[in-house]
Amino acid sequence: MARPSIKDVAARAGVSLGTVSNVLNRPDIVRPETRLRVEAAIEELGFVRNDSARQLRAGVSRTIAYVVLDAGNPFFTDVTRGIDDVAREHRLTVFLCDSGQDPDREDDYLDQLLEQRVRGVCVTPVDGANPRFRSLVDRGVPVVMVDRTQGHDEHHWCSVGVDDVLGGELAMTHLLERGHTRIAFVGGPERIPQVADRLAGARKALAESGSPDELVVLGTEALTVAEGRRAGARLLGLPKRRRPTAVFCGNDLLALGVLQQMTQHGVAVPDDLAIVGYDDIEYAAAAAVPLTSVMQPRHQLGRTAAELLLEEADQGDAHEHRYVQFDPELIVRRSSGG
Repeated sequence: MARPSIKDVAARAGVSLGTVSNVLNRPDIVRPETRLRVEAAIEELGFVRNDSARQLRAGVSRTIAYVVLDAGNPFFTDVTRGIDDVAREHRLTVFLCDSGQDPDREDDYLDQLLEQRVRGVCVTPVDGANPRFRSLVDRGVPVVMVDRTQGHDEHHWCSVGVDDVLGGELAMTHLLERGHTRIAFVGGPERIPQVADRLAGARKALAESGSPDELVVLGTEALTVAEGRRAGARLLGLPKRRRPTAVFCGNDLLALGVLQQMTQHGVAVPDDLAIVGYDDIEYAAAAAVPLTSVMQPRHQLGRTAAELLLEEADQGDAHEHRYVQFDPELIVRRSSGG
């Protein structure tokens, strides 16, 4: 059965196409009795306006997008809620695209979003140097980097992030103050800027402490629970005299994986191994051993990114790009002896 058109509504209500259009777009200028007749026809026919076609004619999209690094990570769920809250306040729709930490998949999504003529794109990038970001900007599509430090291209777009170097310092300093000297970092790949910054902060704190020991770095292929379990197995495979007594993980999912592996093999946390995560997702506090974690203002990151994106979309060339940085906070729980 064919979908009813605006012509069908006009015929049913006995009015012109222009009157139906006014009811849909400027109802305040239509006489009340006429408006009620048109609305009744819309209800009877089950008419649904083609908003995509209307947006194309008007040249203004009612859609923004968020290309997320890992939709399975609860951290990004909270960031997305912040973006969506702002979008709903402006009666916009959000496309959520999951790159899955895959550069090729990220490229495909960015190409599709350009074809869809979205109003703007928020993105947590796999690689901040991706030239497709510049392609979007050059074609008039605003881009805002989310959970991203300032980079060499910051004059082309806005960025919202957390001082991850400071976050790494907070985590490492906490473990050093607990008396640990043999400490491991679990995280990767290092091409993800946040991972590199957290590791840099950990190394900085270790160097400033004057500790003669080096940080044991266990790289991972992704920031997932499964990769955390694999890293935990590698820790258990080290000779006891060389095994770290504490581990700082690049995010909470990795930390939860390490915790699972330790629990499965009877390693006491934090007595035998202290663990610190990053992000402070909801599951951190609910873990079997509540997880010490570096907290980021997840929802606020998303809100701020969306606000900057819409500001640029509205202001055009008059918009001034800027970087908004939040400070992380260490939340101490039992996994590190808190």
